[in-house]
Amino acid sequence: MTPRITHIALHVADLEACAAFYREVCGLREVHARDSQDLPGRVVWLAAPGQERSFVIVLLPGGPGHHGGERDFSHIGFAVETRDAVDAMAEEGRRRGCLALAPKQDEYPAGYFCVLLDPDGTAVEFSHGQPLGPGAEAADRQVLGE
Repeated sequence: MTPRITHIALHVADLEACAAFYREVCGLREVHARDSQDLPGRVVWLAAPGQERSFVIVLLPGGPGHHGGERDFSHIGFAVETRDAVDAMAEEGRRRGCLALAPKQDEYPAGYFCVLLDPDGTAVEFSHGQPLGPGAEAADRQVLGE
């Protein structure tokens, strides 16, 4: 049997601010919430529409905040439909004061992407042209040299 990835859990300092970011910026919706028996506050599950039973981000309360170093490239990645959508996400990041990396084109398989920071300091990448999700066809064309 091969294990299947189902979720990633983030222990965040401000659960409500992070949940709002993932709802408002990333388009996720809350699919489960409950008071934690072991942690101070609610536990929230968020998913993209249609992915509620396949992959969720779980937010756990009472975390220390993410303190990535200068060479810390850990992040959560979201694919978007077009390069213009990457630019729009970057503009939203500028508006919110959380743009960490302006849009850039990188070599395969990274594609065209920008990075925002969620309220906890976790990097969130928005990409087009990776071989995953929306824009995968553009990555295929890039590999084929079209």
